[in-house]
Amino acid sequence: MVPVSDDATRQPPTQAASGLPSNAELGRVFHEIGDLLEVRGEVVFKTVAYHRAADAVERAPFAVAEAYAKGDRRPIPGVGAAIGDKIVELATTGRMAFHERLRAEMPATLVELLRIPGVGPKTVALVWKGLGVVDVAGLRAAAEAGQLRGLKGVSASTEQRILEGIAGLAARSERMHLDRAQAISDGLVAQLADAPGVRRIVQAGSLRRRRDSVGDLDLLVETDDADAVVARFTSLPAIDRVLGAGHAKAAAVLAGGTQVDLMVMPPGEAGTYLLHFTGSAAHNVALRGIARDMGWSLSEKGFLRLGLDGEPLAGDAAELRTFPDEAAVYAFLGLAYVPPELREDRGEIQAARERRLPSLITLGDLRGDLHSHSDWSDGTQSIEVMAEAARRRGRAYQVLTDHTQSLGIARGLEPERVEQQRGIIAELNARFASEDAAGATPPGAVPGFRLLHGCELEVRADATLDYPDELLARFDLVVASVHVARRQTREELTRRTLTAIRSPHVDVIAHPSGRMIGGRDELDLDWDAVYAAAAETGTALEVNASPPRLDLSAERARRAVEAGCLLAIDSDAHRIEELDFLRWGVDQARRAWVEPRHAVNTRSLEDLLAWVAAKPSRV
Repeated sequence: MVPVSDDATRQPPTQAASGLPSNAELGRVFHEIGDLLEVRGEVVFKTVAYHRAADAVERAPFAVAEAYAKGDRRPIPGVGAAIGDKIVELATTGRMAFHERLRAEMPATLVELLRIPGVGPKTVALVWKGLGVVDVAGLRAAAEAGQLRGLKGVSASTEQRILEGIAGLAARSERMHLDRAQAISDGLVAQLADAPGVRRIVQAGSLRRRRDSVGDLDLLVETDDADAVVARFTSLPAIDRVLGAGHAKAAAVLAGGTQVDLMVMPPGEAGTYLLHFTGSAAHNVALRGIARDMGWSLSEKGFLRLGLDGEPLAGDAAELRTFPDEAAVYAFLGLAYVPPELREDRGEIQAARERRLPSLITLGDLRGDLHSHSDWSDGTQSIEVMAEAARRRGRAYQVLTDHTQSLGIARGLEPERVEQQRGIIAELNARFASEDAAGATPPGAVPGFRLLHGCELEVRADATLDYPDELLARFDLVVASVHVARRQTREELTRRTLTAIRSPHVDVIAHPSGRMIGGRDELDLDWDAVYAAAAETGTALEVNASPPRLDLSAERARRAVEAGCLLAIDSDAHRIEELDFLRWGVDQARRAWVEPRHAVNTRSLEDLLAWVAAKPSRV
């Protein structure tokens, strides 16, 4: 975070000059509507629509209420006619009947309960209607008194899990998933980019290091008009309140509580600023130690020559060295350039000194995606739509991996439906080949795309697999996963995972730890045994690129590669937009020091199928 000096001018909360709701205030209203609808049990698409609209309004580059009140209903992505009407109503009358009606139906404090891990809308409605519980304190008291287990569908173990979730709630930091942090930061950058004198804007901090979750946002602006940039930043519609603003830096809070820190960089001197505001504290401390050993004091402003007393030289003897970019700074320290994702003080500095940093994987290295779903199970779009979207993204292959039969909640496929699906895939591949032969390959696609038939095979609680071997042998590729009975012992969970790894028909273990960032802990596995078995059998471990998962984590993925395992970076897409999740998986793989050779889906279609056929566990 960028510190704001004590003499920085304090600013009041941002609001429209007309007295109309700010974008932040509008966003809060629509987020609350989404939460209340969720508690009421509305269909998912309706609640999601309000949350998406709230995000879009908060990031809008103009004062939405002011514009809509004047009849200027300029388009906002995610805001349709119905929600637009509600903005007009609130802007012109000061109230929104729909919002007031929802708040009258139920206590607004009920939405607080949704923050508790494992407590969903149905549970919230159950405890409210059955016990009159309206807030976290009331839920804790009811659980401690053993009252929850008297409700339909709530067992003593569920009651205990709710208590554990409440206990951990305070310890959970308010951090954003990587995709949301990126979207918010991108919106701010777009609104600052045309400020007078701006040469470039760099999104720094943990977002630039691609951490799997992000707290505060840091923006570094190279400009020759610092005052204009600070003035533009503190007046952005997305800002809820300004914490402070000085000549070269400012800090503000967005709706929802995210802090954004802005630092101005003088033209041609950005190198040490970028270094200082990107690296972790430990990485930066190590670099400062190297600099001091060389006789320099390193800060964001550059290198100051030290005297014999260890203090920076002053007066005519003072010497300040600055650099235009980070590569020059690392070179001055005798180091190879360290990519931002590696700046965590986990061996990268020694590797940079010895010129043995990895050649990190990039999104362009991926040839295909081994994990995706359609509306045959829990996806939202047809097989054809998903395949065509993957094809037009330039993929060489996409694997359809709908859920298997025992995962009823995801409409898992019975064997008869598997055969029907196989026929559809064959027809699609024949059509794709015919179009390629006729020179009618669609824009963005490369000739030869193939949709592969796979499944996401459920590993049952008794450590058996959901399909028989003879059916599994007919798939092009199989990913396997553990979804149910997560609270088994370490021995039982490890046995289930090893059963899948050692199956001659399982090629990839999907989201191996089962974590949900900020919401669900990892499975309690014997990881050394998992890595050893995966390396021995040639079974790939997945880096699931869905932002709430990013599983394996960067730390576990790095350990897996060190143990000799292969990885697969997959989207786990359930709709076409999620096919682009691969970028987040690549980010985590880079943090894990992964090179292209470590990921199976950097291979061509022919090489991927040869790998499946030649796996040690299969031949």
